[in-house]
Amino acid sequence: MKHSLAADFSLLMVALVWGATFVLVQNAIAFLEPFSFNFVRFALAAVLLFLWLFLFERTQLTKASVPLLKSGFILGLLLFIGYAFQTMGLELTSSSKTGFITGMSVVMVPLFSIVYFRQRLGFNALAGVIAAAAGLYFMTMTDINSLNLGDGLVFICAIAFALHIVMTGKFSSQYPALLLTTVQISTVAVLSGISSFLFEGWENAFNPKVLLSGSVLSALLITSILATAAAFLIQTNFQKHTTATRVALIFAMEPVFAAVTGYLWAGDRLSYSAIFGCCMIFAGMILAEMPGELPKGFRKIFILPEKKGADREA
Repeated sequence: MKHSLAADFSLLMVALVWGATFVLVQNAIAFLEPFSFNFVRFALAAVLLFLWLFLFERTQLTKASVPLLKSGFILGLLLFIGYAFQTMGLELTSSSKTGFITGMSVVMVPLFSIVYFRQRLGFNALAGVIAAAAGLYFMTMTDINSLNLGDGLVFICAIAFALHIVMTGKFSSQYPALLLTTVQISTVAVLSGISSFLFEGWENAFNPKVLLSGSVLSALLITSILATAAAFLIQTNFQKHTTATRVALIFAMEPVFAAVTGYLWAGDRLSYSAIFGCCMIFAGMILAEMPGELPKGFRKIFILPEKKGADREA
């Protein structure tokens, strides 16, 4: 129980960092294009992780294996797909719809966990997912109207992020966290670099005038250290002590933290519906932490035959 609470709190801090750095990233990509920004961000994080690995956790290097490299590559690929399709979708749809559709990964995670791992879905977890999904809608409903191609691209992003959470839960208990995270982050850096070369003005990723400008440098340093190296190491290390559904609900707090920091730092204003949505997301996260079982009438729908060893409740 103590491990689970520590894991949930640590993951909540990750969501806080991601939400708090949203404004920084938004300002930085006005000067450095998204793939280029992610290339530098994830490359710096990969270097930091490798240095820590080499200097303080060198014994983990002896545990490197083909299965670990494949697992790290899968996680990195899913993470890259999420960022890439979110970026492409943002060019064709609104930020409000992007936030809502991306946040729907909170609904996809328990569904993937049920189908893939045959995990039991607790009643409070189900209620928490519904509350969080409703909260995401109320936060962004002012711009939800007809669907377009951009929405479809962002939906692929949501699937990728949901699968990333689910697969992190699978791999995190099998391999050393630091080594697995280093491979994952390095994969995102390489794929972002290739995409920058193919689709953007990649020269800016090596232009000192751009990299050393105030908004870009501060965003790169904060996101590479806190929002990437530390955040994904924490997720990989602690997700083994909780469930994928709880992780998804905790990460649904990211837009809440983004809204709060936007209000405090950038002078953004929150509508009454957005405030209500924030409260719904928070209530969903708290509800999922409470003990409870699924009523008997729902068990045939939400509980599938379990695979051997799959005894955690989502």
